[in-house]
Amino acid sequence: MADRHNRDLDRKPAPLPEPLPVSCVDVHAHMEIVTDAAADSDAVGQVIADAASVGINRIVQVGYSAEQSQWCVDAAEKWNTSVLAAVALHPNEAPVIEDLEADLAIIEKLAQHPRVRAIGETGLDYFRTPPELRKRQQDSFKWHIELAKRTNKALVIHDRDSHDDVLSILQEVGAPETTIFHCYSGDAAMAKICVERGYILSFAGTITFKNAPELREAVKLVPIDQLMAETDSPFLAPMPNRGALNVPAQVATVIRAMAAERGDDLAEFANALSANAERAFGKFN
Repeated sequence: MADRHNRDLDRKPAPLPEPLPVSCVDVHAHMEIVTDAAADSDAVGQVIADAASVGINRIVQVGYSAEQSQWCVDAAEKWNTSVLAAVALHPNEAPVIEDLEADLAIIEKLAQHPRVRAIGETGLDYFRTPPELRKRQQDSFKWHIELAKRTNKALVIHDRDSHDDVLSILQEVGAPETTIFHCYSGDAAMAKICVERGYILSFAGTITFKNAPELREAVKLVPIDQLMAETDSPFLAPMPNRGALNVPAQVATVIRAMAAERGDDLAEFANALSANAERAFGKFN
């Protein structure tokens, strides 16, 4: 993932959006890639302050490797009124790690930290993982599911080109009580299955893309108490700034787009998303 991250750092951030009428949450961000700085740095503080200036006063910082999951914990400790952490091995990382057991042991230890409120992002990604490595990826996913259940924490799922297998494994192993599909990428039919099973669907800037009508259809049918919003920053900046460096502040644009598609009052919708986030992850302070 390093090469892609370096390319993202070359992008300029999008202009800050109009502030929301009430405060809300970015439930999935990677601020260490946005800033390329230490967790306690002024650069990270500025990203958090910029988000707060447009009404995004809480951020879930999400893990994808053992080393970076420690960064997430460090950020949650430093910025302890506005940041919570999730820890995991990303599905693209798990199949290629030399000593998988050692890294899983680190994740399990980090998961005990009181400001770690979710296990993620884990899941399956068949876009970058060849068939011969998918069994190892699936085993890692199952391990993370069990960790989420053992620790009674939310599960944050990365699902790319692997919808059927993700749903199948969740049924096979048994999904945690709080199961979140990060950056939901399925269609309306899959959304109905997820809703029936009690999963939460988190939408990102992709909902604003012209080539994603199926996401706009999906967001309309999900009950409001099963919705979240995220940036997945620094990736997937929403329109009209697609291609820019994404930052947590931009979730305000995602929330506006979701509310508009559903025909919901913006303030009421944002308040509902806040309630959903705190029900899943707990209080931030």
